[in-house]
Amino acid sequence: MTGLLEDVRFAFQPLFNLHTGGVVAIEALARPASRSVYELLRDAARAGELLETDVALAAAAVRAAAEHNNVVPLHVNVLAATVSKAAESIGPLLDAMRDTGRAPDTLWLEVGTPYSRLRRENLRNGLDLLRSSGFHIALDGIGDGDVPLSLYTELAPEMIKLDRRIVAGLPTDAGKAALVHALTVLAEHNGAQLVAEGVENEEQLAAVRRLGFGLAQGNLLAMAGRRPNVEITIAAALTKLPEGELTGPVRRRASGPRVTDFLHPATMLPVSATAEEVRSILANQGAVGGIVLVDENNRPRFTVDRNRFLLAVTGPYGHALHARREAARLADRPYVLPSDATALDLLDLLAQAERQRMNDEVVIVDSHDRCLGVVHSADVVRGIAELKVEQAASLNPLTRLPGSDALAREVDRRIAAREIFAVGWLDVDGFKQVNDSAGFAAGDDLIREIGRALADAAAVLPTVQVGHVGGDDFVFVSGLDDLVPLSSGQLDTQHTAGGLAVSMSLATLVCAAGSVTDYREVSRLLAPLKKHAKALRGDSWVLGRPGSDRMDVLRGGNAAPRVPPARRGTVSA
Repeated sequence: MTGLLEDVRFAFQPLFNLHTGGVVAIEALARPASRSVYELLRDAARAGELLETDVALAAAAVRAAAEHNNVVPLHVNVLAATVSKAAESIGPLLDAMRDTGRAPDTLWLEVGTPYSRLRRENLRNGLDLLRSSGFHIALDGIGDGDVPLSLYTELAPEMIKLDRRIVAGLPTDAGKAALVHALTVLAEHNGAQLVAEGVENEEQLAAVRRLGFGLAQGNLLAMAGRRPNVEITIAAALTKLPEGELTGPVRRRASGPRVTDFLHPATMLPVSATAEEVRSILANQGAVGGIVLVDENNRPRFTVDRNRFLLAVTGPYGHALHARREAARLADRPYVLPSDATALDLLDLLAQAERQRMNDEVVIVDSHDRCLGVVHSADVVRGIAELKVEQAASLNPLTRLPGSDALAREVDRRIAAREIFAVGWLDVDGFKQVNDSAGFAAGDDLIREIGRALADAAAVLPTVQVGHVGGDDFVFVSGLDDLVPLSSGQLDTQHTAGGLAVSMSLATLVCAAGSVTDYREVSRLLAPLKKHAKALRGDSWVLGRPGSDRMDVLRGGNAAPRVPPARRGTVSA
């Protein structure tokens, strides 16, 4: 085994927080001089030393990182087969961590394929052992390996790393975007972080940002290097969400961003650390804004603010008074939030803080009250401001209803969830003539009136989301139970503009599970239905289904009798 590893060196690539632009961790990447890592492990397997070689690589990565004395979390790669036999194989890794002084909760194990020949019980037991020892767990290469779907929920990883081949296809492949959308929902459900690997160009980064990733790594952001660079930040332009059409809609949580979206690695010292130890770190690492003093279980006990601490120790007689005494004397009780808190929770916390501490770092803890990292209030304020700007920009200025992006998100969500739903396209007949006859002010009043009616209906119909996509065009997404009352309610209402009676046309598409792939296809299939509805006299309603040329005329021309608006019916898929 020693011969297999003698030519291996390591490169280190940062993982970036896309909200803050800062480095949150470093991944150690094995770089054999004469072959690939895959070939090295293949040769080890042939020699009957696969697990020993895999653990030896992880241990060597820990030792290599220790040579550079970085303080951010370290990611190392291990095979799922190694994890399944953790009790008997993990010893060399534990030895390396003990020798280098690295705590288990600062190490992430990225568990990679294959999984197909492993006993699920052994894999679960191995992960339980590693977690109980303090390690963090990530599933690596998701989307392009043999990872069973049930593992995402059964193993409950804290991080899911999307394979670079999936990331490469996101700007142009709607199917890959739908896959990521589903993974995002699953990650939120499990409280896991989603990471995009192998981001190589700005188009991929834009797609990643729109789909809701908070973490990413790749050559566009920073190349892997022989020395881990933890001071680097992403250019400001790369942390902003670009405008323009991309494959997937912007993905945002309804409750707003979580505090973990803005997480920075914490610089931690034991609670017994002296003021001189703290001063040394602050003097040598200019990017460190503060230090968290933790107990033996990494639970935060105090925080040291950079500015207040240096002011105390650099003043007259400051060094002589404080250097050899505990730093906790110059520290404060920490502001602490759990990892599932939202950005608004953090702002509420700081709103009640002492005036001089309103810019202090807030410590984020896990379910065992262990320090996960820190959050800067400025990052959260910026993140919420950008979110509000994006939300405001997506609303139609006349009706204040969401636009096409919001509806695309909702349609794609229902497609991913395999729901049965309907999409409706409603507009005014001859709207240009309304403007020409009654004036554009009367036309604006009519559009506002229709928008209010749709918004009022959506407020009481639980499965309905409505939007104004431009001009006199309105679109809604609905469950089948709410389709008839919503549609009938709108068509039964008499609308006028400047005293002129107007009629409306409605086209609806009923989508069964698996019948459509994305919002673009839905809009394309609605177009001929809308054209047919516009050709009918008076208020009209035409209904169709994907994969069928049949159009059911429910209103207008020779349509079937009207359905009373109070009746809640269903339309078969």
